[in-house]
Amino acid sequence: MELIRNEKRLHVLISGASIAGLSTAYWLTKYGFDITIVERAAHIRPGGQAVDVRGPALEVAEKMGILGIIRENSTKLKGMSIVDAVSGSEIYSTHEQTLTGGRHDSPDVEILRDDLCKVLFDAVDNHAKYIFNDTIVTIDQDDQAVNVTFATAKPQRFDLVIGADGIRSNVRKIVFGADEQFIRYLGHYVAIFTMPNYFELDHWEMIFQYEGTPVAVCIAKEKESEARTYLGFSSELPLEYDHRDIDAQKRLITERATDLCGKISKIKELMQGSSNFYFDSVNQTIMDNWAKGRIVLVGDAGYSVSLSLGQSTSVAIVGAYVLAGELAAHHDDLRTAFGNYEKELREYIIKNQSLAFETSNEPQQTQEIPGQTSEEDSTTGSADLPDFGLSVIPLVLKNYSQHLNNGPQL
Repeated sequence: MELIRNEKRLHVLISGASIAGLSTAYWLTKYGFDITIVERAAHIRPGGQAVDVRGPALEVAEKMGILGIIRENSTKLKGMSIVDAVSGSEIYSTHEQTLTGGRHDSPDVEILRDDLCKVLFDAVDNHAKYIFNDTIVTIDQDDQAVNVTFATAKPQRFDLVIGADGIRSNVRKIVFGADEQFIRYLGHYVAIFTMPNYFELDHWEMIFQYEGTPVAVCIAKEKESEARTYLGFSSELPLEYDHRDIDAQKRLITERATDLCGKISKIKELMQGSSNFYFDSVNQTIMDNWAKGRIVLVGDAGYSVSLSLGQSTSVAIVGAYVLAGELAAHHDDLRTAFGNYEKELREYIIKNQSLAFETSNEPQQTQEIPGQTSEEDSTTGSADLPDFGLSVIPLVLKNYSQHLNNGPQL
């Protein structure tokens, strides 16, 4: 089977202008590939949670020349408060760390998801072509290439297709099979949305805690900015709902997330008007193989770590670097390129997913706040906040620099 044509620049379709998709596009354009990105949204998606660039992803960002820009656009949170979700009263505050970003003295960087996507989009610049407001309908591969049809755009033929379209990957569903085969449910649901900065937070994070468990989190980069908010609940079994029906999802989170105090009720009220709303179960993507013929997955589409560890963004950036590097090194042999991609990353992914799974399923531990008075009918302890810096899995990155500006045009 001839795995790739070599008479021209290799034409690659990336599904998803995500962190994984844009990172992959950046490296592949540097290696001389001809890149098209299809994205369901009208442009780079606004909103989203605060994400973290840690460990080997910092090294990749440095290689990309964007680490300084990421730091400039970071959340720069000064600290956090923990609020009793029953009484609505603050029970703890610190200027040393935040729940979502970890300790301030670590080298890790916390940045809003859309801010990071903007940095990556600017880094790719005009070296990739974009098809916005569209999605893949069919994928049909043969020995020579991949035929792709879209909901709106004209059909095209590509040398390979990369699914970087998230945990509910359309590419994975078309090529590998239904979500149920690959998604491991971790027992929780979360909504992430923007809302007015009702609590007037200024470079600050506010966590609403009930019985040692965070039930809501609000983050604001500036007092005048909107707040990024998380609201969640637990469910022993997965729930049936329409993943495309935002109004139904808002009704579901409103019904299932408990009204513990007036502040939680206000968050729910403000959520109703949010135009940047995301809701899903907390999951992992578990797959034996990330490639099939000329189709390969990167980031959450192939190996989501889950929100519980905060490592998915870093894993996606690292995965994009390795995938693109192996394609550059073995552009004339996809089987070898994809095999090396999995060989380089598999142990790193398994360690990250195992740690996230253990963290998600550990019983919640609480610790007393110094000087705090306990009350029987109220939440009395702060969560034993994780130091995410201790959860970073190391990885020695392979050097692919010899392939830069020496693309697969034979």
